[in-house]
Amino acid sequence: MVFSSNVFLLCFLPIFLLAYFITPHKFRNYTLLLFSIVFYAFGAPEFAFLLVASTILNFYLVKFMDKAEKRFWRRFFCTLSVILSLGLLLYFKYANFFVDNFNAILGFLGRSSFPWVKVALPIGISFFSFQSITYTIDTYRHVNKPMDNLAYYMLYIMMFPQLIAGPIIRYCDIADQIRERDSYLEDRMRGFYRFVIGLCKKILIADILGMYVDGILGMTDTPISAAAMGALDSGTAWIVLLSYTFQLYFDFAGYSDMAIGLGKMIGFSFPENFDNPYVSTSISEFWRRWHMTLSAFIKNYLYFPLGGSRVKTQRRKYFNLWVCFLLSGLWHGASWNFVVYGAIQGAFIVMDKLFLVKFMNKLGRIPSVIFTFFIIVLARVFFRIEQIDLGWVFLKRLFAFEFAPISIYDNVQFFVTMAIAAFFSFITLSKWGLRLQEKVYFAKLNKREHILFWVVSLLALFVCIGALNATGFSPFIYFRF
Repeated sequence: MVFSSNVFLLCFLPIFLLAYFITPHKFRNYTLLLFSIVFYAFGAPEFAFLLVASTILNFYLVKFMDKAEKRFWRRFFCTLSVILSLGLLLYFKYANFFVDNFNAILGFLGRSSFPWVKVALPIGISFFSFQSITYTIDTYRHVNKPMDNLAYYMLYIMMFPQLIAGPIIRYCDIADQIRERDSYLEDRMRGFYRFVIGLCKKILIADILGMYVDGILGMTDTPISAAAMGALDSGTAWIVLLSYTFQLYFDFAGYSDMAIGLGKMIGFSFPENFDNPYVSTSISEFWRRWHMTLSAFIKNYLYFPLGGSRVKTQRRKYFNLWVCFLLSGLWHGASWNFVVYGAIQGAFIVMDKLFLVKFMNKLGRIPSVIFTFFIIVLARVFFRIEQIDLGWVFLKRLFAFEFAPISIYDNVQFFVTMAIAAFFSFITLSKWGLRLQEKVYFAKLNKREHILFWVVSLLALFVCIGALNATGFSPFIYFRF
């Protein structure tokens, strides 16, 4: 089940909200947990038991770890817990990748391939595995105490608003909210506005751009042929790449908005996941603004354990940074194109530390934003096109400087959507844009403003439902990660 579907919008969400708010306050967590299990089972019934079983097992492993008095046993149970979470992720997400590459090597050596049945990928496994790891390690580090209530721990891992695609939430950030929280009318209305904003980003921007991208490049699992890719003119190639750059942002940021909004409706305050990433003046700043909870996870649970910046040599620090982004790329998908993507990001992060940020500061903000956005756009080639050979063909078409006439009137809806996407991607470069964002997302509203926001949000919701009925829903891009 996805947020941008009629099943969710017209059936699941209204029934959940009704059941949640008529439930006595002390039992609301159980209602939320029940609906979260149903939500996940609806989309992946074959994996619901795996999610529940692994969550229960991890709960007790962490309790054993916390009760252990000797350091050896604390480390033992901590290691078991991390192996459980990381092992599930490695098996379900990367087993096919490793076996395919192993068989390719065997074929090159003239040996018969290793027999293997493809493993299906459980939706959301990257996100709930990471949350399990944060809980285990933070408890081991005494950042937080372990939970006593199994149902509450299951709720932390399986809460449906952020179960499938984040944000990645540390337990210490919402521990108090799980135990006790209030849901005020102001928060519910704010949550509703935020949810509708995310829905509009997904349906009215990302999906329209996505139809154009898929129409040119094909679906990710059935791309166009190398011959068709090589026949693209440079203008079309740039337009489709820009379209995907905006599609990816509004698709994922839209999901995060919906997750944050749903959480706010029921009294939770989830961390922000995006902060206008395309106005960044460097790749380092981009990663402080894009998928911020993943960046925080990598910093706290990978970069720091590697030694972070407290290492003997600068070379080792840069190597640590590069490895983190290389693994971040691989986290996005079990394919070599994501390894290339991560390597590119890591290389620019290192260059930022060495000289690039100083150079950008001398250029000024707007030229820095343009240059950084240009690098981001080019890197998206290896994020969208999973076949590396096709990716190189596409890059060549970008710089072939062979342009064909483009008629805006043939696809007015697409080009208007592109203009809207660009406008809202860069709006906070201006002070009035920042003020507008503050007003819409965070500022307290008076009664008249609430009425205006409510009416506009309700109309936007009806427009989105109408668009869904006309075109059907499409899954979020990050569902496959």
